[in-house]
Amino acid sequence: MADLTATIFGGTGFVGRHVAAALAARGAKVWCPTRDDLAAARHRARPLGHVVYAIGLTGDFRARPVDTVEANARLLGEILHGSEWSSFLALSSTRVYGSDAATGPWGEDRAIAVRPSADALYDLSKLTGEALVLGHASPSARVARLSNVFGTGMSENTFLGAILAAARRGETVTIGEDPLSAKDYVAVERAAQALADIALSGRHRLYNVASGARVTHGEVAGWLAAAGATVRFAEDAPRRTLPAIDVSRLAAEFPAPPDEGALAAFVTQSTGVAP
Repeated sequence: MADLTATIFGGTGFVGRHVAAALAARGAKVWCPTRDDLAAARHRARPLGHVVYAIGLTGDFRARPVDTVEANARLLGEILHGSEWSSFLALSSTRVYGSDAATGPWGEDRAIAVRPSADALYDLSKLTGEALVLGHASPSARVARLSNVFGTGMSENTFLGAILAAARRGETVTIGEDPLSAKDYVAVERAAQALADIALSGRHRLYNVASGARVTHGEVAGWLAAAGATVRFAEDAPRRTLPAIDVSRLAAEFPAPPDEGALAAFVTQSTGVAP
């Protein structure tokens, strides 16, 4: 694509660097602003082209509440309204849907209710950022809600990242939820391709980027054990089984082959033993 430019805020982070690589592979000239570049980027000092906003805090949000609001909402809004762009894609999370297992699947049009609390700060700040983007007059301002993204270099502050790190250290892996608890996982490479598609030509304002399938903690524990790790479940561990995430909108617009087995292979390889 001639003269295709893209700007990735958070482009050195886990998801951001993969999105930058996906866009570069499509011929885009990609800029990943550093902290020193932010002032120029957010005050119309240069056209930004297709923007992907991947700045955010996840696992450590409870310890950094002010930074969480800054990253997920205030800075996002400043760049959104204070810069020149062709499209703007903000990364959010499917965890904003909440934990009401009685209703599902989780589709983009589902109503969301959040009770304010310190624990809900992440969801509230993400939803504030979403409101800023979806309330923008441009139809090219979009939001992508990501499920649990996995891959090499993922944060140890996440559930999967923490238990894999413990397995690599040779520690007993303790899982604090029931074996039938389940999550949706999507490979970072697959997520990055979907995000590049949405950024360049998405027809909707809001997308779920997920696998659409749930994987139980028991399955993950089985893969770890097969690779030689010692795994236990905490006594009286609660069960947390969330509704499936509806990915029909993404699949209809940007169909991709199934990636069954990707998570199992990654978990096994991450313990240091090849599958």
